[in-house]
Formats: sequence, structure tokens, C-alpha cells
Amino acid sequence: MDIEVAKRLQQTEEYYFSKKLREIDEMNRNGSAVINLGIGSPDLPPHPEVIQVLQEQAALGTTHGYQSYKGAPALRQAMADWYDRYYHVALNPNTEILPLIGSKEGIVHICMTYLQEGDEALIPNPGYPAYSSAVTITGATPVSYALTAENNWLPDFEELEKMDLSRVKLMWINYPHMPTGALATRALFEEIIAFGLRHNILICHDNPYSFILNDNPQSIMEVPGAMEVAIELNSLSKSSNMAGWRIGMLVAKESRIAQIMRFKSNMDSGMFLPLQLAAAKALSLDSSWYSELNAEYKERREKVFAIMDLLECTYDRNQVGLFVWAKIPSSYQDAYQICDDVLYKAHVFITPGAIFGTAGSQYIRISLCAKPAVYETAIERIKQALK
Repeated sequence: MDIEVAKRLQQTEEYYFSKKLREIDEMNRNGSAVINLGIGSPDLPPHPEVIQVLQEQAALGTTHGYQSYKGAPALRQAMADWYDRYYHVALNPNTEILPLIGSKEGIVHICMTYLQEGDEALIPNPGYPAYSSAVTITGATPVSYALTAENNWLPDFEELEKMDLSRVKLMWINYPHMPTGALATRALFEEIIAFGLRHNILICHDNPYSFILNDNPQSIMEVPGAMEVAIELNSLSKSSNMAGWRIGMLVAKESRIAQIMRFKSNMDSGMFLPLQLAAAKALSLDSSWYSELNAEYKERREKVFAIMDLLECTYDRNQVGLFVWAKIPSSYQDAYQICDDVLYKAHVFITPGAIFGTAGSQYIRISLCAKPAVYETAIERIKQALK
């Protein structure tokens, strides 16, 4: 018996990595031992004190029941303190913070709360594919806005103002930007907030990379007036090495938190309490945690630069975040061609920029989530393959 999938999924394809990883699994079963440099899953552990809190709390007999949909007060307070300490943003932990089971679910929650058929949402090109997928699932229409290297991968407001914005209800932005590693300026955030206020567009800022190779973490909520027109998502996945723990947060004014809770509370329950308390510990760590983490990523980034040089790619050495983004040489038709060439000849998986939108068709992305020795092996394999 064949049951047709719902219309909302008919324009939504399986995630690229989901399909490609199946192919890599098959190659590995046949003895290829593929080196995966495509996925941004931190390979380093959380701080030992974070793991200790998880172990201690999980060993108690009183921490295993259902939890509040709004998260434990201790976690919300830790999130507020973290925003105050690093972003200089004062938040009410009881009304302006909503813990999430990873920030990716927040993308869907926001879209499902505010979008429906007939609405439009602005999506960065290149940008995280989940933005477009989440918009499409709601029945709304994703409308891409171009980011270019010439404009430092920042929105072009002259071009945005020329667009028909009459049906645009929200706009997705993401700085530090994934996949390009571009940083926003305070002036850019101010211009985005003014744009949202001027056109009655909800600005949704996805902010999981602000601590990675970046000495000046920023929040859009620092801008006066941001709370009126913006929502920010944040995460412990990258900055605290807790990707598999699925802990994120949503920051917004009280009325928006309540609106999003109407959807979220029908989709999931509260997080396991020991996870929440361990996350609170992670958020309380001092800045030496981020400094030590970034020292490791700086070493790895140099290895990735060496791979990019071997492939004759060009790149910005000042980019931040968990990846290196680079333009491919003209000898290749597109990013898929060079990525498949490296995969099948050197057994090294790197990411084609085209999965992030048409503006990424001539770019590739390599993750910093592997040990230096792994990059050395990848370098040797690529050298041999290119002979």
C-alpha cells in the first residue's frame, strides 16, 4: 500500500548529509576508510566539570521525571547570566529566555508559529539549508537574498529595498555566518533592526558560532530596539562541545516566548534535568574555556588552509566559525565536481558549497572538527591523488 506524503513535504528533500553519509558508509564497508571533513560535529569533549555534574545528577533518584516546558530555573538563570557576561545583554530569565532541545528545533518552532501559506520569508543565499526547509514545511514561500564575497557576505540593503516585501513576514540571518565565516558589524545589526522595524518583518538571528575563533562575540539583542523586532537563537553545541546533548536557547520578548510556547508545548516536553544542570555549569565557565578551545581550532585551521592550498582554492584567512570556506579553481565546473573528485580519488569527504544555495556553487567548505593528525593524513591522501 502506498500512502502519499503530505503536500508540505513534497518540496522538501532529504538533507544532503543524510544521503551522502549513506554513500560514505557503503564506501567504508568496502574498505575505503573515508576521512569525513564535511560535518561540523565537535570531536572534543565538554569541560570535565560539565560531565561531572551530569554524572552526579543522573545518579540521583529524583532527577528523572518530566520537566517544565520552559526549562529549569537554574538553566534559564545561567543563560541570562551568560548573555549578560559575554554579550552585555540583560534578559529576564523568567520571561525572555526559552531553552530548546538544540537550536535547530527553534528554527522550526519559529517558522511554524508565525508562517503559513501566502507568507514569505527571506533566506540567505548561501545559508543554512534548514531555514528554507522549515519555511517550506509551513506552506510559506522562502525568498532568497544574495550574499556575495564582494560585499563580505553581508546583506545588500539597497537590493533588499527593491524587492516586493509586502508578503515577507520574517527574515533569517546568521552571524558569524555559516558557511562563509563572515562576521557582522554592530552597524550591520543596527541596519537590520531598522529594516525589520521599517517593514514590520520579524528578524530571526541564528547565533551558534559567535565564540569560535572570534574574540568579540556579538548578539543582535545588544542593539537598541532589537527586542521589539528580533528573535535570537543560540546553542551550546559548538561553543561548549555539546552537539549531541541538544541544548539551545531562544531569546525574545515575553509575548513572543508565549506565542512560540503554544507550538513547542504541543511538539515536545522538557529536557532531562541532569542535562539542563550540566548545561548551566557549561555556561558558568570563565573565558579561559573559549581561549583554550580556540587555540586548538587555530592549529586545525592552518591544516585546513594547507588542504585548500593543495586544491588551489582561494580563501579569506580572517574568517571565523567552525569551518573554512573557499572558492574552487576554474578548472572545475562546480563544487560537486571537486568534492566528488576528492572523495573518490583521495577518500576524503568535503562539503560542496552548492548545498547552501546557488551562491555557493563555486565554493567548498571544510570542517575544523578533526584531530590535527587526521588532517595530516588527508593532506597526504590528497597529495597522492593529485599526482
